[in-house]
Amino acid sequence: MKETKKNSATKTQKISRREFLGASATAAAGLIVVPRHVLGGPHYTAPSDKLNIGCVGVGGKGTSDIWSVSSENVVALCDVDDLQMSNFLKHERNNPQHQPMYDKANKYRDFRIMLEKEKSLDAITVTTPDHTHAVIALMAIKMGKHTFVQKPLTHTIKEARMLSESAKKANVITQMGNQGHSMEGARLINEWIWDGAIGDVHEVHVWTNRPIWPQGIEAPKEIPSVPSTLDWNLWLGPAPFRPYHPAYCPFSWRGWWDYGTGALGDMGAHLMDQPYWALKLGYPLSVQASSTVFTKDSYPLAEVVTYEFPARGEMPPVKLTWYDGGLTPPRPPEMEQGRMMGDEGGGVLFMGEKGILMCSTYGDNPRLVPESKMRDYTRPEKTIPRSPGIHEEWIEAIKAGKKSTTDFSYSAALTETMLLGNIAVLMQEHHTKLLWDSQKMEFTNLPEANQFINKPYRPGWSL
Repeated sequence: MKETKKNSATKTQKISRREFLGASATAAAGLIVVPRHVLGGPHYTAPSDKLNIGCVGVGGKGTSDIWSVSSENVVALCDVDDLQMSNFLKHERNNPQHQPMYDKANKYRDFRIMLEKEKSLDAITVTTPDHTHAVIALMAIKMGKHTFVQKPLTHTIKEARMLSESAKKANVITQMGNQGHSMEGARLINEWIWDGAIGDVHEVHVWTNRPIWPQGIEAPKEIPSVPSTLDWNLWLGPAPFRPYHPAYCPFSWRGWWDYGTGALGDMGAHLMDQPYWALKLGYPLSVQASSTVFTKDSYPLAEVVTYEFPARGEMPPVKLTWYDGGLTPPRPPEMEQGRMMGDEGGGVLFMGEKGILMCSTYGDNPRLVPESKMRDYTRPEKTIPRSPGIHEEWIEAIKAGKKSTTDFSYSAALTETMLLGNIAVLMQEHHTKLLWDSQKMEFTNLPEANQFINKPYRPGWSL
């Protein structure tokens, strides 16, 4: 396996024969110019160099994450299920654009062994169930690896804070996989709202068609055999032990408290991201929820969660309401009859003093409402830099030594906001609004809720 030039803080750097001869020729002329990557600097990689990337999770969304970083060297692949690995490689071998590096990449079941053995790794992607995001990402960050984690960033609020703080301390480049953040619609929404297209925004409605997996159910009582290809103990990771069942993996883990973050965690990173970014929301002051019946094992089938955010500079306080499970906000009277709100996956309504802005899932198709206002609106200049894509932006940021737009300093706060909604669902029997002190990271009026800020880890697992 060919090693590329590293972007780590190595004390000595290799220089190619061509670079050596070029430098020698310059020296002979009385002046030597040393390439920047030879001079070093923590985590710097010359733009011409390719990163060595390890990918944790190859099935489902993991496949597209691997494809999306394949402009670089994918040197290691990791999955707890050999069947997922086999299916990925089989599919890729039948792909006309198959890249041999997938076959050559070292294969692992345990991410810990991968990180310990693959000394050349510059970066990793993490595409696993929510409950294992933090343990994988934090180990990589502490080893100085640039880290990409699928949404939501973590399973608990404490984990989100730890990842954000650790990434800053390690000075690594991070990104969360909420791809709508990199798209054109998100930037247009920001530019129009900052231009005053709808005036001050005091209220936002956000909804999704999720869940599209079972929720509000009891855990299965049957105990089938664990597939021979699956390391069930590794799949569970830090979660409490329970017997294997196909109701949990490989897909429906999203609906279980121990493994996923429900509809809000799954799609909030896409849909709430638009108002979170455009309105610079930060941490909420309070959160309150109501829902259908849920169980000790599984999230509710439908819920409504209401957040209150303080004023931010010249921006006024905002009330944001989240709906899922088929629930939607009231239809604005200004909207044309027969016009669909959002799209099949959900949408966002920004309610401004001078009008309404609506978008679809991922920030797609932003429009002023009614359409006559859209036709009359003179759009401002595009002032926000456009993104080449969520993965490409991360790779470019690593090579340039700069922050990406949804790095952990941003995405951890967004994730925390989503997870506060899940805690409010658990606490709704108290019939009170939960007051959140973001500085102290605690609920000030209902101490019982603070137990859900973090979670106990199974013996042998820790951050």
